[in-house]
Amino acid sequence: MKTLENENRKLYSSPGRGCPPQSTCHSERSPALRGKLREVKNPEHSLVLDSSTLKSGSQNDTERLLSQPRRIERRILEVPLSAREGFRVSYFWMTTAVLTLIIVASVSTLCQQNSSLVNFQHLQHLTERIAFAGDSVDIVHIYANAPDYAWVDAKESGPEGIACVDDAARAAVVYLRHYELTKDKESLARAKAILKFVMKMQANDGEFYNFIFPDHSINRDGKTSFKSFGWWAARGVWCMALGERLFKSVDPQFAEQLHRGVERALPHIDGLLKNYGKEKIVNEYRIPQWLFYESGADATTELCLGLIEHYKSTRSPKVKNYIEKLSDGLMVLQDGDATKYPFGLHRSWESMWHMWGNGQSQVLASAGKLLKSKKMIESAEREAKGFYSRLLIQGFMKEMDVAAPEKKIEYEQIAYGLRPMVVGLIRLYEATGKSEYLKMAGLAGSWFFGNNTLHQQMYDPATGRCFDGLTDSISVNKNSGAESTIEALHSMIELERFPQAMKYLSYHKVKSGETSDYVYGVFENSSGNQLTLALDLKKSKLMVLEGEKSQEFLKRLL
Repeated sequence: MKTLENENRKLYSSPGRGCPPQSTCHSERSPALRGKLREVKNPEHSLVLDSSTLKSGSQNDTERLLSQPRRIERRILEVPLSAREGFRVSYFWMTTAVLTLIIVASVSTLCQQNSSLVNFQHLQHLTERIAFAGDSVDIVHIYANAPDYAWVDAKESGPEGIACVDDAARAAVVYLRHYELTKDKESLARAKAILKFVMKMQANDGEFYNFIFPDHSINRDGKTSFKSFGWWAARGVWCMALGERLFKSVDPQFAEQLHRGVERALPHIDGLLKNYGKEKIVNEYRIPQWLFYESGADATTELCLGLIEHYKSTRSPKVKNYIEKLSDGLMVLQDGDATKYPFGLHRSWESMWHMWGNGQSQVLASAGKLLKSKKMIESAEREAKGFYSRLLIQGFMKEMDVAAPEKKIEYEQIAYGLRPMVVGLIRLYEATGKSEYLKMAGLAGSWFFGNNTLHQQMYDPATGRCFDGLTDSISVNKNSGAESTIEALHSMIELERFPQAMKYLSYHKVKSGETSDYVYGVFENSSGNQLTLALDLKKSKLMVLEGEKSQEFLKRLL
C-alpha cells in the first residue's frame, strides 16, 4: 500500500513541492503555470541585458548596441526572402558574440570594483507585511510576471493562495545566511519577520501547512498545502534550525521558540526511520525506503540541511543519528564513478535524476565535514568529479531516467537547478580544501551571467531579478518569481565569499569534446584567459588546467 507521503509526492506535481521526476512539470512552479508565460522566441532578440548592470562608463555604448536588432530587423524586411534567412542566422551569431562580451565585461567590472552581486530589491518587492494569526509577519508573494513584475497568485492546482512556506523558508534561509556572513542587521530583521510566518504555519503536531489565501486564512485542504511532513515541512525545519543557531546570541527568547518548533517536527523523522535498511529494486537500481516519499532524496536533502543546523546548536546524539541514517539513504541512490555510467550522480527518486533541488552533495559535504565522515565527503566528491564535471562540459539538462538515458529531457533549466550545484561545490571545497571545486562552482555560477545555451543573462545585479528559466532552446521565461530570485541570491551570497570562484563567473564555454582518453571543455573570458576542465578517463582523474597548461593540453589532444 502506498504511503500518504508517496501519494502527496505524486499529487504535488512540481519540483520543489514533491514532483515525481517523470511528471510533465517543468519547475517548482512550472512556467506553463506561472501566470501568463512571457517568452522570447525569436533568436535575434533572445539576448537581453539591462544596461544598468554595467557599473562603468559604457552604458551609452551598451544601449546603442542593444538598439541595433530593431533597426536591422526593419532593413531585413526589404531583403529578398532567400537572402533574408541567411542574414538572420549570421546576424544572430554576431549579436550573440557581442552581447556575450558585454555580459562578461559587466561581471568582470563588478568583481574588480568589489561591488556586491547580492541585491534584495526584487525579493523585497515580493515581500508584504500582514497581520496574521495575532502577529505582524512578512509573507513572500509567489510569482511576478514581466514586464511590470506585479504579484501573481498561484492557481495551477486549484486555488492555492498568495504565499507559501516553501518560498518564505527559502527567503529566511537567504537572509539568515547573509546576516551570518555580513552582520547586516536589516537581513536579520527581515529573516525574523518571515520566520514568524513560518512558525504560524506549523501545526501542534509538528507538521506544516503551506499556502495562505488572499484573505490571509490558511489553505488547509489543497493538495499543495494540506498539513503534512514533506517538502514544505523540510524547508520549514531548515529555516527554523538555521534561525535557532543565529538568534541564540542576539535574541535567545526567539531562538528558543524556533528550537521548540524544530523539536516538534522530529518525531516524524522517527516515523521515516522505522524503515531504515529496507530497500527495493526498480529497474535494477537499489531504492531505499526510509526517505521522504520512501526514496525522495531531493526533498530529504532540504530536511538534512535543517538537521545539520540543529545539530550545530544542540550537539544532540539523536539529531546526529538522523543525519547519518538519512545520509545513508542518499548514498544508496548513488551509482557509477568518473568512468562508469551514470558517473557518480545521486538519483533524486527511484531511478530518476533531475537537476532541480538535487542537493545531495551539498548535504554530504556539509555533514561529512561536521561529523568527520570520510564516506560522506567521498560520496560528494564522486558526484562532483564524475557527473558535475560532465554537466559543465557537455551541458545542463532538466532530468533523465538513469535506466533509460536516451529519454533525457534538456529543458527547462532554472535557478533551482543551479543553486544545489554551486553551493554543493563550495561546501566540497570547504570539506577538502581542493581549489578545483571552487573553480567549478564559479563555472556553474556563470550560467546566471550568460554561460548557457541562449547566452542569456539570467540574473541582474542591478534589480535583483532572476528570470524564471530557459524554457527551451529558443525561449526565455522572463517572469521573475520568488523561487528563481531567492535561489539566485543564495548562489550569489555563497560565491561572493571566494574571489577564486567569482573570477570564473565571467567565463563562457567555447568548445567541448570527447576522445577515448578524455572528456573536456574549454572556457574563456573576454580577455582571452582560458581554462580547460577535463576528465582523464584512463586515470579517472579530474583536471583543471589554465594558461599554458591548458594550451599544451589542447595541442596534445588535437
